[in-house]
Amino acid sequence: MRVIVVENYEEMSKKAALMIASQLYLNPKSVLGLATGSTPVGMYEELIRLYESGEIDFSQAMSFNLDEYYGISKDKKQSYHSFMKETFFDHINIPEDKRFIPDGLAEDVENECRNYDKSIIEMGGIDIQVLGIGVNGHIGFNEPNINFEAKTHLVNLDEQTIKDNARFFDSIDEVPRQAISMGMKTIMQSKKIVLLASGKNKADAIQKTIEGKITSDLPASLLQIHKDVVIIVDKEAGEKLSRRDI
Repeated sequence: MRVIVVENYEEMSKKAALMIASQLYLNPKSVLGLATGSTPVGMYEELIRLYESGEIDFSQAMSFNLDEYYGISKDKKQSYHSFMKETFFDHINIPEDKRFIPDGLAEDVENECRNYDKSIIEMGGIDIQVLGIGVNGHIGFNEPNINFEAKTHLVNLDEQTIKDNARFFDSIDEVPRQAISMGMKTIMQSKKIVLLASGKNKADAIQKTIEGKITSDLPASLLQIHKDVVIIVDKEAGEKLSRRDI
């Protein structure tokens, strides 16, 4: 595990974007694992800038998103389909048929999850997976006390997660209570993982992820045993770390 502590959110975003760009330079046909939420937005903006300047090309790449709310249409503005389209996909050239996001309205959820994992395997696995982290240590929508052996599955969202995500909805009552998420086993099968965190409210989760014991109470702690993890945090998110492997 490599830990990089940078000055601010902007620097974190640029370093993350350069890691994605480097992966594409090495393998233009890379399979990218993408995340939603406010944390990776700066990274997406920097990747768009690199694309528009002709420095990177996504035309041969494909992507798999970590998760999607269950029970809302992909056309709803709060869906992760809409988020990815507006924030990233509309501005770069990953072919539309190579962008994979779970179907939040799937009638057969088990089959949807099974096929999602199957597709990842058929495409050769995820080359680089981007993660954010919740204040409770969740990654994707893998909430505390998650089964570490879980693959893509339907999850019940933690109350803290519902509160955190309420800012994207008109009221907390509109926040979905379930989501389809890559499981910890699916995430851990990624060849490389990049976790991003910014702000004081993430400091406890980051400290426990890196320096605490591995426990399902803090799902991100499992990353300690992955063979290739880079954690990029700003000074505020990293303020409680006692060691920094830079």
